[in-house]
Amino acid sequence: MYTLPFNTEHYERGKTIFFPGDPAERVYFLVKGAVKLSRVYERGEEITVALLRENSVFGVLSLITGNRSDRFYHAVAFTPVELIAVPIDFMERTIQSDRELATILYQGLAARVLQTEMMIETLAHRDMGSRLESFLLILCKDFGIPSKNGVTIDLMLSHQAVAEAIGSTRVTITRLLGDLKKDDLISIHKKKITVRDPVKLGQRFA
Repeated sequence: MYTLPFNTEHYERGKTIFFPGDPAERVYFLVKGAVKLSRVYERGEEITVALLRENSVFGVLSLITGNRSDRFYHAVAFTPVELIAVPIDFMERTIQSDRELATILYQGLAARVLQTEMMIETLAHRDMGSRLESFLLILCKDFGIPSKNGVTIDLMLSHQAVAEAIGSTRVTITRLLGDLKKDDLISIHKKKITVRDPVKLGQRFA
């Protein structure tokens, strides 16, 4: 990761990093863990738009638009996280003279836009089973580690965390994951999910 002269911050799982409407005063570089970005709507419904992995950059909208604006998303630690928070004034000055940092920011934004599109497709599934399977494939792509048993998602995921990410309930997710285990499509060890054959899993809802 690009070296920045600022101290790191730590958040436990479920802790808010910033709320919608908070002033956009800092840019965040994710050093360790995963961060969930979501949109909160008037009815109280919260929809996940991105799940960021290590080396991601977020909180950069003001830098891209050139206008100071309040936070648009709700940023929450999806797992315990470590991140670097950099004052936006520093970032504005630095990216004008440092092309490497500017490239990192734009690459991070491009990756997030792609994942947001995939999350929208996932949440478009009305059937919760298909929604879960689609979400697992996104996790395989962004957090997956190939193993002899398939692709292991390198996150310790509780059933509650998965449910919150896709707008379901813990009871429903427990049942659906159990069905996938019975069909030998996944295995779970110490809260880490291994998808045995991502192609086969994708064919279930394609």
